[in-house]
Amino acid sequence: MKKILKLAILQCIMLTVLSIPGYTSVFISGQVIDYLTRKPIQGAIITANNEFVQTDSNGMFVIRNATKKIGIRAYGYARGEQVILSPRGKTPLKIYLQPFTPKALYLTFYGIGDRSLRESALRLINETELNALVIDVKGDRGVITYKSSIPFASEIGAQKLIIIKDIRSLLQSLRERGIYTIARIVVFKDNTLGSARPELTVRTQDGRIWHDRDLIWLDPSRKEVWDYNINIAVEAAQIGFDEIQFDYVRFPDKKRLKFAVPNTEENRVRYISGFLMEAKKRLMPYNVFVAADIFGYASWNLNDTLIGQKLENLLPCVDYISLMLYPSGFQFGIPGYRNPVAYPYEIVSLSLKRAQERTNISSVRFRPWLQAFKDYAFDRRYFNGSEIRNQIKAAEEFGSNGWMLWNPRNVYQSDGLKKEFISARADYKS
Repeated sequence: MKKILKLAILQCIMLTVLSIPGYTSVFISGQVIDYLTRKPIQGAIITANNEFVQTDSNGMFVIRNATKKIGIRAYGYARGEQVILSPRGKTPLKIYLQPFTPKALYLTFYGIGDRSLRESALRLINETELNALVIDVKGDRGVITYKSSIPFASEIGAQKLIIIKDIRSLLQSLRERGIYTIARIVVFKDNTLGSARPELTVRTQDGRIWHDRDLIWLDPSRKEVWDYNINIAVEAAQIGFDEIQFDYVRFPDKKRLKFAVPNTEENRVRYISGFLMEAKKRLMPYNVFVAADIFGYASWNLNDTLIGQKLENLLPCVDYISLMLYPSGFQFGIPGYRNPVAYPYEIVSLSLKRAQERTNISSVRFRPWLQAFKDYAFDRRYFNGSEIRNQIKAAEEFGSNGWMLWNPRNVYQSDGLKKEFISARADYKS
């Protein structure tokens, strides 16, 4: 009865406002509902032009200036769109979202461009529970994989090698296969921008450009670096990616480096969280999810892990926290487990639980990276079916919004994956 009364009140408000002489804005009211349970979804985000609102505890919303369509998304659901056929209609919209859990492979810059590697990944997705792809849009060296419309990208040499000839056609074909697409953007590691604009780079104590092996890092406090990467993210959202994922969104973890600001924890946290918040704000009109790749030890360390990643400060900045929970990356182990590669289940399970205890957010806000590559830090063991399945089991028991497999060689096997085919992306119903 309360829901009916609230719906009637919202409808009356809409009609009253529209009846004001000279008032031209269009108000749309509606309710967002779980397609399977038929229960209202609280906190769903509705976007129209540059406006956004969130649904209340009854899944209700009112939004103005919805001229042609609105975007709808919620944590743990496939995003959707609703075309507005009769914007001044008296009947509030009912929008149904499908629960969705991404289970992804990662393809590098070269992996997505190589036909053999790409087809191998797509075949595995077709044959197993996998239903998503993480694709390099801007990789570790700063090259953008497709023809970008951003003039600055061409000016600095980020378009010298176009791997994906037609990004829109590729995304359309993936969408037709029911595959959820995630655009990986490496932010503060970028040889291309660093070489073209050395004044934006991280420096050594004697003023030289600092190289991490043969890679250049950019100063996270420089707004020019922010703007360039956010422009790339906006373009990826416009092209049609379901999610934008920022990687290397941190300060380098080496001591005695020079930045444009003092290297304090306060500054590190301020600029990393600030970049992500600005990116989320700029991406809001495009109805796209935003994620960030975060060090696994950020679950355990109360400080910023000396790189600017502090879980509590990251929460408002992203939709999904993608903790990198590769056992090989836990060089000091975790309490009770000093040989992490021997305990992949425990590393993933305990790290996720620790992160949730610290943040007090729903488990669906996490989607971890899992190890699908040979160990490099301990006994050089291979991560095969049992190791991969144990990590997946830990993530699924925790209730994360899926998981992602990382192998920089782009080589994946079906071992450890469920062989049944699961239809990937269930778009909204309306």
